[in-house]
Amino acid sequence: MTRVGDTVRFACPPGVEAWAAVGGKKEADGPLAAGFDLLFTDNRLGEETWEQAESTLQRHCAELLLQKADVTLPQIDLALGGDLQSQCTATAYTFRGLDVPFAGVYGACSTMAETLALAGCLTAGGAARRVLAMTSSHFCAAERQFRTPLNYGGKRTPTAQWTATGAGACLVSGRARPGQVRLTAAAFGRVRDPSVKDGTNMGGAMAPAAAETLYRFFLDNRCAPADYDGVYTGDLGIVGSELLARLLEGEGVDLADRHRDCGLLLYDRETQQTGAGGSGAGCAASVLAAHILPALQTGKMRRVLLVCTGALMSTTTLLQGESIPCVAHLVELTAPVD
Repeated sequence: MTRVGDTVRFACPPGVEAWAAVGGKKEADGPLAAGFDLLFTDNRLGEETWEQAESTLQRHCAELLLQKADVTLPQIDLALGGDLQSQCTATAYTFRGLDVPFAGVYGACSTMAETLALAGCLTAGGAARRVLAMTSSHFCAAERQFRTPLNYGGKRTPTAQWTATGAGACLVSGRARPGQVRLTAAAFGRVRDPSVKDGTNMGGAMAPAAAETLYRFFLDNRCAPADYDGVYTGDLGIVGSELLARLLEGEGVDLADRHRDCGLLLYDRETQQTGAGGSGAGCAASVLAAHILPALQTGKMRRVLLVCTGALMSTTTLLQGESIPCVAHLVELTAPVD
C-alpha cells in the first residue's frame, strides 16, 4: 500500500470475491429490481418490529453472499457492518447469530464505502484474508427514529429523501485473482459542516463533504472524472447532486456526464413518489451490489468511483439546534484482469 495525500492506493489490489443485494417492496418496483438477489413484498419480513425486520434483511444478505462465494463462516476472518439504528443494533443483532469476529462501523449513509475501504486496508495489509463488508437501512425503522412514526402521517418536504429498505454485502479478500473485480484505492473523508440544520435536507448537507473528498482524490491521483466510466455518489438525491456539480465547477472540476447518484438510480422519482431521491445506508450498498459491481464484472464499465456520503447527526443533536456534520468516503473499483 502507498499513501498519497488522503488516498490509500493498493499496489496489489484486493479482490471482491462476491456480492449480494436484498431489498424491500419499493426496491422491487424500482428500475434496478432485476439486479437484486432477493426482494420482499412485505417490508416487515414476517417480524414483529421494523427493527427486527432490518436484521432479518441483513441475515438474508449475508447468507446469500456466502452461498455465492461458496465460502463458510469459519473462512471469514472479520465482518464489518453498520446501519442507521441507534448503536448499530440492526447489525449487532444480525451477527449475534453468526459466529464470526465482528466490528461495528458507523458512518451513517457513508458506511458502505467506509467498510469497503477498511476491508481493503486490512486484507492488503495482511491483517485478514477475507473480510465481509455489509450495510443496511430500513425505511420504517429510520422514519420512526429520525422523523415520525408512519402512522403519524406527516407531510414530507420537497428536499426529503426516501430511506431505502435494502442491504448490500461484499466479500473482500487479499490479492485479486483473475476474473475478480479489484479494489484499487480508497480515500477516507474529513468531517465537514456546511451549517445546515434542516434534517430533511440531507442532500444539501452532504454535498460539500462529497465535493471535497472527490476534489482531494483528483488532486492526489492527478486524474479527472473523464478517466472513469462513472462517478457514483451514495445518496445525494437531486438536491445534493445539483449542489455537488456547482461546488466542483467552482474548483475547476467538471463532472460532465460521469456523475450518477445511487439515490436517483434506485427509484423512479416520477412514478414511485420518492421525493428528492433515495437515501439510507442501504441505498448505496444495494446499488453497488445490484448494479455497479455486475457492470464491472461483465466489462460494461472498466473503472468507477463510489463516494458514499453520511450525515453524522442524531435525533438529540437536531433537537438541540445543532447543525449537521457530514463525511464522504471513497473507493475506486476496476474491472477484472485476466
